[in-house]
Amino acid sequence: MNIVEIILNAYGGYASYLWNEITHPSWHNYFYWLLILSLFFFSLEWYQPWRKEQPRFRKDFWLDVFYMYFNFFLFSLVIYNAASDVVVNLFNSIIQQTSGFDLQKSNPMSQWPFWAVLLTGFVVRDFVQWWVHRLLHRVEFLWNFHKVHHSVQQMGFAAHLRYHWMENIVYRSIEYIPLALLGIGLYDFFIIHIFTLAVGHYNHSNITVSGKITGGVLGLLLGVVLYTGMADVNVLEGLELWTKLTIVALMVLAFSFIVGPFMKKIFNSPEMHIWHHAYEMPSDKPYGINFGLTLAIWDYIFGTAVIPHNGKDIRLGFPGDENFPKSFGQQALFGLKNK
Repeated sequence: MNIVEIILNAYGGYASYLWNEITHPSWHNYFYWLLILSLFFFSLEWYQPWRKEQPRFRKDFWLDVFYMYFNFFLFSLVIYNAASDVVVNLFNSIIQQTSGFDLQKSNPMSQWPFWAVLLTGFVVRDFVQWWVHRLLHRVEFLWNFHKVHHSVQQMGFAAHLRYHWMENIVYRSIEYIPLALLGIGLYDFFIIHIFTLAVGHYNHSNITVSGKITGGVLGLLLGVVLYTGMADVNVLEGLELWTKLTIVALMVLAFSFIVGPFMKKIFNSPEMHIWHHAYEMPSDKPYGINFGLTLAIWDYIFGTAVIPHNGKDIRLGFPGDENFPKSFGQQALFGLKNK
């Protein structure tokens, strides 16, 4: 198949996919998962806000809602996924022509159980994204694009996906090669994508939750995976219903009390991420802190984790943000015409 046919098939297929997502709700539907998760975190913010003085419909709330669907669904899932299909085939063709090695047919992880592929894909993807995130802060040209995300002055779940469309291109382009070399493929698995979406919403939410609760939620999610046999995990197959439910309940309790105290060291949280959006950075870390997207461990490993105190009332933004464009159109062009 030549490159023109690949492009036509990719974009034609995702145009149909876009319409099908909207008109056919299902459990494997990104469009409605985004809606469900957004309503869930909005409800938590409404009834148990961390910053109680912050308006329920905070500043730029509706702008961020638009960004959510533009970046997560319209741009990322449609334009990016179609483009990635083209890049995958082009990348594989170059390797095949230069070395005779077919990357897609010689998948080193093809014999792995699906749960191992998911776990590897999640960790590798998050690690690459952590470094890309640091790059966005360190390189002035890229920082101009990233300013869109840091222009948020009142934090809430929808701010998670307020970012310049160019970030999709930067993140995905750098993710391509390491994921392809592992044979994972240059796409996001559904489970990984929804899990990281939920954690990202949580990190930006105007809520505060104890580690015991988030640990219990993680235990419940893993219990559901075991119970349903998702990700090719069938260890509970053949057991009685009450036995399965008991095991799931024990997992919730175990993760709550054993893993719970460490959850905010392992995973990102609102209490940690709020400092990433602080108006003023520490003098010894002028390019930023707390770069974790889903996992917090990278910041602790590489020395960029900083939580001076409870930061719920700190000023957000960056120096000069009072002159930053306010509309989506102006923000979409920002960085392209700025020195």
